Amino acid sequence: MRNRSISIITENHWHNGFLGDGHKAMAVLDGVSYKDSDPFILFMDDILDLPGGAPVGGAHPHAGFETLTLVLEGNDREWKTGSFELMTAGKGIVHTEEITSKQKLRILQVWLALPPEQRYAQPFLQKILLEDVPTIKTGEYEIRVYGGSSNGLVSPLKTHTPFILIEFRLKKLAVVNQEIPLQYHGLVYVLQGRVKVGDKIISSGQAGWLERTNEKGSGRLTLEALDEDTHFMLYAGQPHHVPVVQHGPFVADSVEEIAPLYRKFKDGQFPHLNDLSDEQKVTYHSDGRIDSKAT
Repeated sequence: MRNRSISIITENHWHNGFLGDGHKAMAVLDGVSYKDSDPFILFMDDILDLPGGAPVGGAHPHAGFETLTLVLEGNDREWKTGSFELMTAGKGIVHTEEITSKQKLRILQVWLALPPEQRYAQPFLQKILLEDVPTIKTGEYEIRVYGGSSNGLVSPLKTHTPFILIEFRLKKLAVVNQEIPLQYHGLVYVLQGRVKVGDKIISSGQAGWLERTNEKGSGRLTLEALDEDTHFMLYAGQPHHVPVVQHGPFVADSVEEIAPLYRKFKDGQFPHLNDLSDEQKVTYHSDGRIDSKAT
């Protein structure tokens, strides 16, 4: 099994978010071409410390891709710490993210490309809460498997695009190994501390990108924490090697496909997430139960 390495390290800056005062955001993929980030289209790190009052956010559409939403810090109500949602927008969906009360949140949201033949799949929502996420915990590290597999644990989520999404918390000098197919693109995003991979050190706020290879088979990523309470995420996925067009909330295969998506939305042809059938919403539990109609 060949060791995978980090080719480049990128770092972007915090800016004021679209929700106004109390919202800062970092566009983690800024400056990285889709050819290198494929199948990840967008990656936002949002920190909210909102005072409450007038509504911010609201109902908005998506189509042509999937959203991966991880709540790093929640409010234990509608935004629960450690919860994760995989929403397949597919042929079109409307959902509402409106905040009126005082909130302190941190959320990671990634847009994941759908395979071209499944670009307009039926909308679907999958959810898993913190207590049900497959987890390994030792005195040296904690690993939570939201997507894919790690060290014998497998996420229950069903995916159109094979991907890995794993959260790591390591004590100083702890070392963990992670298998990643050689053909996967991906990044290590550090939230706190420093992580060493080969001869590269990735610090808090930075993303270390896996080297690209045309080889097939299994690879191994060896990660070492250089600071106490090091916290980082690994996102990796099977690239599609097909260009996509993003315009606002929509992703398509060509520019010509964007306008019809806007028309369908304005004509009310996109269902609201709340109106999907029970069979289109599922919540996974650690005991193997799967509840329909995720809440």
